[in-house]
Amino acid sequence: MPAPTVRSFRETDAEQVNRIAVCAFGQYQSLVSDWPAMSARLAQMSALQDGSEIVVADLAGKVAGAVAYVPPGRPKAAQFDQSWPIIRMLVVDPASRGLGVGRALTEACIARARRDQSPVIALHTSPIMTVALPMYLRMGFRHLRDLPLMHGVPYAVYLKRLEARDPER
Repeated sequence: MPAPTVRSFRETDAEQVNRIAVCAFGQYQSLVSDWPAMSARLAQMSALQDGSEIVVADLAGKVAGAVAYVPPGRPKAAQFDQSWPIIRMLVVDPASRGLGVGRALTEACIARARRDQSPVIALHTSPIMTVALPMYLRMGFRHLRDLPLMHGVPYAVYLKRLEARDPER
């Protein structure tokens, strides 16, 4: 399988992105205290295009994943410094896992943060995300602080400094 192609979101991607978001988080359904509320929010991922840049990964002409990049200075959750760019809701279609989609989407967000001349990029994630969290750590994100439970699940903020060369490059 060729490497994923990363591109900007198109309105025609909305249905696929929303479906993938729900499917990607479906494995955590039993761990989430209010799955109906969470899945309803996930099913609206394409609405994140208001206030962020949605990036899509294609594999063989099909949407395989997506992520929202929220630029510096745009409104974001209170746990983040408003001057930071953030990675929000990275999702990979379960059928496309293990093919480099998550990493390609994360690298696309890091490239946008550099484009925006930010010295850092942040995200929040959970230890229940046993593939994503180790990937972020390998890519140089470091634990900054724990957050209150979200839907009954522990989360924390992670920050990557961009001044230095990436550890895996």
